[in-house]
Amino acid sequence: MMHDHYTNAYLAEILSKAHNVAIVGASTNDRRPSQWIAGFLLGKGYHVFPVNPLHAGETILGRTVYASLADIPEPIDLVDVFRRSEYLDSVVDEVLAMTPRPAAIWTQLGVRDDKAAARAEAAGISVVMNRALVSEYPLVYEATHRPHRDGPAHAA
Repeated sequence: MMHDHYTNAYLAEILSKAHNVAIVGASTNDRRPSQWIAGFLLGKGYHVFPVNPLHAGETILGRTVYASLADIPEPIDLVDVFRRSEYLDSVVDEVLAMTPRPAAIWTQLGVRDDKAAARAEAAGISVVMNRALVSEYPLVYEATHRPHRDGPAHAA
């Protein structure tokens, strides 16, 4: 897949099907975007699992921080990556070792590694790179609240 553009349907499908979200590179600093996204996702009803080996066992927004993706005790649907591009390949290694595997990997603005993405996609994992998840979230509302032909808008 080319990662220069994503359809709204592709992004909405990933976000609307995710329930458990791991945030790799989660920060205990409330001025960091990873913490803002964690709070945003918690507010939208997602189950958030912060991942940062430097803060394992601590909490971020009341959620236990895990050292690695393998330490999370529940299946993960979406891995949201807040690490630099040069670390994405190792994150993909961790994702590919998970059972069950997440449906998708999402990397935040400025994070892109096409070779790592191709490895994930070859394993059936959807990938979004260099996109702010919070900016795309309105697509979920749009996808799940479209009006029926014969009636008002509804929640899916």
